[in-house]
Amino acid sequence: MTEMRRVTAICNGTVIDHVPAGHALKVLRMLRISGVQSSPVSLVMNVPSSKYGAKDIIKVEDRELTQDELDRLGLIAPHASVAIIRNFSVAEKREVELQDEMVNVARCTYSNCISLADREPLPHRLKVVDSEPLQLQCHYCGRSQDIDSVIENLL
Repeated sequence: MTEMRRVTAICNGTVIDHVPAGHALKVLRMLRISGVQSSPVSLVMNVPSSKYGAKDIIKVEDRELTQDELDRLGLIAPHASVAIIRNFSVAEKREVELQDEMVNVARCTYSNCISLADREPLPHRLKVVDSEPLQLQCHYCGRSQDIDSVIENLL
């Protein structure tokens, strides 16, 4: 039996391909896409991939990802490919890569961290300690954070 999957083309927007299977919902949370926006979002999960076995794909209409959003995407899907679509054609491809340090992406989760003090505002800095599985560490207090805590503490 041949299976057919069909997701319609978008006129303008962003296609995020090669998201690790099962991680698309985390990507949506990180990009602050909650479903209450008026623009359509298409989500395909656990589709076959010759490169990775399985993958997720996200199509967001009428929105182009910023560099900051690409940097955030690198936390969850460092090997994702991002295509900007204009007038039903790929206008440009953007690279996603996991940075060594994330600055002002998320707050430290430790309540006594100096980065949370009002008297001395400091940039929120998280270092990438390990990429598989992702492990981040606050630059100031050294506390470890996982991707779920980072998503919950986005700036």
